[in-house]
Amino acid sequence: MESSSPSVPFPLLLGPVESTYRPCTIPYRFPSDNPRKATPVEIQWIELFLNSVPSFKQRAESDPTVPDAPAKAEKFAQRFVSVLSLRLVYTAMLEELKKDPESHGGPPDCILLCRLRELILRELGFRDIFKKVKDEENAKAMTLFEGVVQRNDEIEDDGRRVENLVRGVLAGNIFDLGSAQLAEVFAKDGMSFLASCQNLVSRPWVVDDLDAFVSKWTKKSWEKAVIFVDNSGADIILGILPFVRELLRRGTKVVLAANDMPSINDVTYPELIEIINKLKDADGKLAGVDASDLIVANSGNDLPVIDLSNVSPELAFMANDADLVVLEGMGRAIETNLYAQMKCDSIKIGMVKHPEVAQFLGGRLYDCVFKFNEA
Repeated sequence: MESSSPSVPFPLLLGPVESTYRPCTIPYRFPSDNPRKATPVEIQWIELFLNSVPSFKQRAESDPTVPDAPAKAEKFAQRFVSVLSLRLVYTAMLEELKKDPESHGGPPDCILLCRLRELILRELGFRDIFKKVKDEENAKAMTLFEGVVQRNDEIEDDGRRVENLVRGVLAGNIFDLGSAQLAEVFAKDGMSFLASCQNLVSRPWVVDDLDAFVSKWTKKSWEKAVIFVDNSGADIILGILPFVRELLRRGTKVVLAANDMPSINDVTYPELIEIINKLKDADGKLAGVDASDLIVANSGNDLPVIDLSNVSPELAFMANDADLVVLEGMGRAIETNLYAQMKCDSIKIGMVKHPEVAQFLGGRLYDCVFKFNEA
């Protein structure tokens, strides 16, 4: 349900938010750059979004909420024009941004480019073009959930078990159809969670604070954790929820913050409530662990990235007394909030799925980020 209240800053951001927080990890431009000329980094990122247009167009073409083209000729024409317009209008916007960075509310950054894409999709009537694949991947992942948590439970050592859970979060995060390359791989061959776990790049990762976190984990339990979640399917069900279950077992209250509206294959607030209800048993337990301290919150966000200066008042209220914040995914954790400072302990975790991000960080494509900061 969409919040009717105006957004507020996330209360655990280290302030003053207006002067110390900017939701953009990669500097697209500097004050010395010509404001009327796109920088090389801006052009690089505009090209990245241009390259994603074909996969989005393909998803829009098969949106089941749009009347079937073969069945209704007139509606087929309307749909074809809409999808074609989606590509032409969005591409034209991006081309204009390359020529004049200020032409569409610029200068461009990751949030603006994502918002332009969603704006065009929604204006053309496409609310959730990834709905079908999200539902399919959620159903598949739910059949594997018990096996994944059982394998984790078989690891007796606390440190090794949490490391395995972290690897699971990273492996699940590969289910990201916002990446043109991964969208192509998924369409052709699908993705295996277990194979992804086994094939994570070797440590040390490009940002690797895992050892420090494991050391802290074995000595401390947090009172309340707020976790900003990312994708549907294996990401949320086989990556995040086993980690959440372990936190619950240790006595930590958990707030899962999910998107208000659909964006790419990110899980939404209503979808996450449904997933958890299906995974719970008749006693309200999550694979044998009491889930009464698990809450799902509407983050107020509608993009695959997040500006933490604008979250829902409901989430802000629930998060106010948390002592651990987790941002998961390339968009939320890496591209917009890698350097965001919190008043409490924080984790930024995700897989690097864009060559441009790997280049900026000095790592490899499909490298991993695990950034842990103590308050």
